[in-house]
Amino acid sequence: MTITFIGHGYVGLVTASVFAELGNAVWVIGHTKEKIKNLQKGIIPIYEPGLDEAIPQSQAVFIAVGTPPKENGEANLSVVFEVAEKIGKHLDGYSVVVTKSTVPVGTNKKIKAAIEKVKPQKTTFDVASVPEFLREGQAISDTLRPDRIVIGTDSKQAQELLMELHKPIDGTFVLTNVETAEMIKYAANAFLATKISFANAIAKLSELAGADGLKALEAVGLDKRVGSEFLSPGAGYGGSCFPKDVKALIAIAKQYGYEFTLLKDVEKVNQDAMREIVQKAKKLLGNVSGKKVGVLGLSFKPDTDDMRDAPSITVIEKLQREGAIIRAYDPVAAENAKKILKKVVFCANPYEVAKDADILIVMTEWNEFQQL
Repeated sequence: MTITFIGHGYVGLVTASVFAELGNAVWVIGHTKEKIKNLQKGIIPIYEPGLDEAIPQSQAVFIAVGTPPKENGEANLSVVFEVAEKIGKHLDGYSVVVTKSTVPVGTNKKIKAAIEKVKPQKTTFDVASVPEFLREGQAISDTLRPDRIVIGTDSKQAQELLMELHKPIDGTFVLTNVETAEMIKYAANAFLATKISFANAIAKLSELAGADGLKALEAVGLDKRVGSEFLSPGAGYGGSCFPKDVKALIAIAKQYGYEFTLLKDVEKVNQDAMREIVQKAKKLLGNVSGKKVGVLGLSFKPDTDDMRDAPSITVIEKLQREGAIIRAYDPVAAENAKKILKKVVFCANPYEVAKDADILIVMTEWNEFQQL
């Protein structure tokens, strides 16, 4: 099958690469030539054509561009609609336009309307939502062996085409309409964020009540109905998805007249977890001004160099405002962290961080820190 991905960020590149390895002809369109050149140095047959070359040949065209949050928390869909219009102008024959980007419920209807306005008269198309559920650090395995493959479309033809495309992938199909597929993505991320905030709330209450929060959560996680994943207390959730998607779902609910107080509390608990780390440091040291604070781990989670909305940023900046001197180490995220964090001494190893430190804070659960 010939398919096109528009957008070669994290989701677009990983998914396109997997489909190429599975024997499909894959075109990738974006704005950053360097990423494409790096891919072309490898074996994976990915090419970057022009829209007029790729789209007419493609049975499926995937929209995989970013949907960053606006100031009010809503997803910014300007690039999505811009891409949809460009796709529409270059359609030839029949294609399925597939949204891989995380978009609010009802977006694909608007995409369909935008394409209808500009498409050549004799062409036909359907829209579909196939959300991604990739975990950074495990993206390839998550693409090849997902827990579920959600295909949302109102077209039988589009559904059959997308099922055929995904047939080599080992996963359970969830076949539904477009709106439900759009909701599934937000619901999944919001629920995982809720588990993280719940774990932090139980840990805090346990500390106040004299209970062992870690042991309590471990026992809760042994219940098969609950599961142990995302049930460990820590610095809170971060990354490119959870903060953005929780805010977006709150905004979506508001548009429909529903006050999503649960998710607002999830956000508050998450922010409280970061503030709590700073408060504990101040309590232990009396005052952090002029004190040397060592930070182990900077990325928002282990096994990635992603610094987007990492809790370490919030904690370090709060400590710096209190006058703390920060030394930090991360096995892979240091270079990205240097672009964000100022006046931080980046060390080559954890021992260098610990030397002469008044306090050490573990922000990311890298395996190597467990051996220290």
